[in-house]
Amino acid sequence: MTTNEEKVKDLDAGALFVLKSEGSWIHCGYHLTTSIVAPALLSLPFALASLGWVLGLLCLTIGALVTFYSYNLLSLVLEHHAQQGQRHLRFRDMAHHILGPRWARYFVGPIQFAVCYGAVVGCTLLGGQSMKSIYLINHPNGGMKLFEFVMIFGCLMLVLAQVPSFHALRHINLVSLILALGYSACATAGSIHVGNSSDAHKDYSLNGDTASRMFAGFNAMAIIATTYGNGIIPEIQATLAPPVKGKMFKGLLVCYSVVFVTFFSVAISGYWAFGNKAGGTILANFFVDGKALVPKWLLVLSNLFALLQVSAVGVVYLQPTNEVLERKFGDAMSAEFSPRNVIPRLILRSISVALATLLAAMLPFFGDINALIGAFGFIPLDFVLPVVFYNTTFAPSKKSFLFWGNTTIALVFSAVGLIGAVSAVRQIYLDADNYRLFANV
Repeated sequence: MTTNEEKVKDLDAGALFVLKSEGSWIHCGYHLTTSIVAPALLSLPFALASLGWVLGLLCLTIGALVTFYSYNLLSLVLEHHAQQGQRHLRFRDMAHHILGPRWARYFVGPIQFAVCYGAVVGCTLLGGQSMKSIYLINHPNGGMKLFEFVMIFGCLMLVLAQVPSFHALRHINLVSLILALGYSACATAGSIHVGNSSDAHKDYSLNGDTASRMFAGFNAMAIIATTYGNGIIPEIQATLAPPVKGKMFKGLLVCYSVVFVTFFSVAISGYWAFGNKAGGTILANFFVDGKALVPKWLLVLSNLFALLQVSAVGVVYLQPTNEVLERKFGDAMSAEFSPRNVIPRLILRSISVALATLLAAMLPFFGDINALIGAFGFIPLDFVLPVVFYNTTFAPSKKSFLFWGNTTIALVFSAVGLIGAVSAVRQIYLDADNYRLFANV
């Protein structure tokens, strides 16, 4: 049996075509950066407005440290099993091996797909909103509706979704990294411009009564945790060419260098400029009552960078769905670009993107729903399960600081996830009267 035939025998079509292991550590860095550094970071000033300076910056720092640590733990566990001849290419495979088949089938698998496909829907909506913002800046009385822009953006996603493998996205994700730096720089510069102008509003007090402030604070913590969310670390590590030892750590260093520059600059400058009036996205604060508080070209550039980058983010989070479709309907014994594999790939990926686009157009309030998905999904996948996997795999002494440190992280973030979910449900209830299908918001 030839080497290629052995490879095909060991791998299904999803692993062989979508999760092909050919990347380097720098490619891994591009994938990680695109999966974490997304336009959702533009909501960080809003999160700080619900927490205040001290608690807000503390939560932002803890989120960075804990996720960097937990992603490294996941990588170490994956490397350990690979060295023992059990290389896991998917999150659910990892859970199946460590926790058992029921955990993989009924918990890890479903929440990962909910998070990832929810991210695709959210990205499609964000892309449409960015397109609409550019349109209104240039045509203030324009009559086009949000759902029309969502459909247009969905066409871009439809094209990008046909990129055959995760590894093949490496060049797109390099451009995505640059775009993320671009709109973060624009947001920071715009905030500094407004903060130094007569339009500045610098009230840093917390709004509302005690109960409202408490719920807003936990919701802000969930927003920060979700912003750092990934949910596809095993799939990203699967793109690395073996041996993978040490490569993921280098990729994380690339990613978190960008995280530090973008997250903290946008959060601090935005909250400094707008205080407790910081909106759900900082770009919304730059355009108030038809008046641009920053040069219009900066607004256009910020939204253009954001809509282009969010298309790459959406395609990255489409990969778990692509992998499942390829595994179920592809044929590992046929060539990757044979009609037998290309035709089902084209049809099924197109249906997947079309459904996400329809949901984004129908549910322009999807941000509220995504907050709930994030609390139930990103926090377990990125804060809780990595330390559980590590303790289960390596069994550190129950008297050690490592064991109790990991256990504390799991317990604290489980509580944050539950409270964040309650806060998200409360927000959905408060906003329910404003929900309209295909609303032009």
